[in-house]
Amino acid sequence: MENPTLTGLLKKVASEFPNRRAISVSGKFDLTHARLQELVEHAASQLLAAGIGPHDTVALTFPNTIEFVVMFLAVIRCRATAAPLNAAYTAEEFEFYLSDSESKLLITAEKPIQSALTAASKLSIPYVTASLPDSAAHISLSSTTTAGKPSSDSVSELVNDPSDVALFLHTSGTTSRPKGVPLTQLNLASSVRNIRSVYKLTESDSTVIVLPLFHVHGLIAGLLSSLTAGAAATLPAAGRFSASTFWSDMLAYNATWYTAVPTIHQIILDRHANKPEPAYPKLRFIRSCSASLAPSILTRLEESFGAPVLEAYAMTEATHLMCSNPLPEDGEHKPGSVGIPVGQELAILNENGVVQPNDVSGEVCIRGPNVTKGYKNNPEANKAAFTFGWFHTGDVGFLDSDGYLHLVGRIKELINRGGEKISPIEVDAVLLSHPEIAQAVCFGVPDDKYGEEINCAIIPREGSSIDDEEVLRFCKKNLAAFKVPKRVFITDSVPKTATGKIQRRIVAEHFLAQISTAKVPKFGA
Repeated sequence: MENPTLTGLLKKVASEFPNRRAISVSGKFDLTHARLQELVEHAASQLLAAGIGPHDTVALTFPNTIEFVVMFLAVIRCRATAAPLNAAYTAEEFEFYLSDSESKLLITAEKPIQSALTAASKLSIPYVTASLPDSAAHISLSSTTTAGKPSSDSVSELVNDPSDVALFLHTSGTTSRPKGVPLTQLNLASSVRNIRSVYKLTESDSTVIVLPLFHVHGLIAGLLSSLTAGAAATLPAAGRFSASTFWSDMLAYNATWYTAVPTIHQIILDRHANKPEPAYPKLRFIRSCSASLAPSILTRLEESFGAPVLEAYAMTEATHLMCSNPLPEDGEHKPGSVGIPVGQELAILNENGVVQPNDVSGEVCIRGPNVTKGYKNNPEANKAAFTFGWFHTGDVGFLDSDGYLHLVGRIKELINRGGEKISPIEVDAVLLSHPEIAQAVCFGVPDDKYGEEINCAIIPREGSSIDDEEVLRFCKKNLAAFKVPKRVFITDSVPKTATGKIQRRIVAEHFLAQISTAKVPKFGA
């Protein structure tokens, strides 16, 4: 393959496209690829002087800012490991993540998060703040606090190795504590190459980042794939997604595509319906990933914005991308499918490790250079996930005759109603096809007769007066009787992760807590 390290790919791009725009902060400043590389090298020198070197872990907690981008790249340039963290964590959560990652230093925004500082102090981890006052300056670090003995190496002498652990993230596990996922320079380089290849990203492309950069989706698919293609990425001025500025940023920076989770797509659609923009950019494609996109939402996106919507399948352990629907010129994109494998092997296995034929469901398993070698300090999880020579995703799905993957659901989230295994994704999709339902999520609850029953929570569209009886009538018309929810919760919100992802277990706990006689379902028990 081409250069097997992410840092090598970025250096190559800075040499080939030095004067092309690499990254912008909306309405503030633009950086070229050459300038970004210069900032990264200088910041890496500061980290070396502060005692950070190969195999150290550095935690970072920022909004989506240029400081995060530069410091993230500077950390991995030092052959150290970057561990991005969500600024919304509590002090207890920060303490867990800082400890589990064995972080040696914490880098924060100029106005640090107190909960992060509290945790770092408790663990005796030093911290510094980082700021870039303007595009002509260098990153300014707030303190000369050292995390160890200053390195005698200069940045120019450091050679990044494909085996260097560059990124450390945690899974958002459904039934257990988050697992630490180390990802190497090779993993990152392989993944961005796969993403650039399937979407044909070039130096002519441009995107606006709408997802948090502490998450693998926004970081790998949005930012790093763009930068390594010589393309451009724009960060919203607010440091996060804003529906009110999204399209103006897309127009101002000549965006050709964007990637988001279904929740954000729905927000964008709702704004389009209630407050349409005077003009929209001409997009090559829209990408959806990290959760199932209902075919009805996909169709509305395509009709509203005149671009193909390509649903993809990804997870942290695969350094994001596993499958994607192709661009129209390269093949059919199928609503309800997450597409074909990209740059890796994929198979459907039964519980004995036997590959299943087309149209037969089993566990989705993968292997390839983008896949982590294993969870950190977690032999039990590794034993369960890495068997028969494959990484087991925990997802159930099947391949059709064209090689497209169709997901049925998480193994631990399938609803077992009297022996019938029901996919909550399927029920979600039917609910979302109702014109008055904006969001829907189904989940299993304990039942004395059937073992489990189906419940669902829905968020009506603005101005709708839909009630639970109408929801149930619609389900009975469009679903087999055993798939119809027994109870409907009508609400104005459902619990989500920081990236807009819905975890059914958390939703179930939230709504079942309202019923005093109910027990929280134990998925996977």
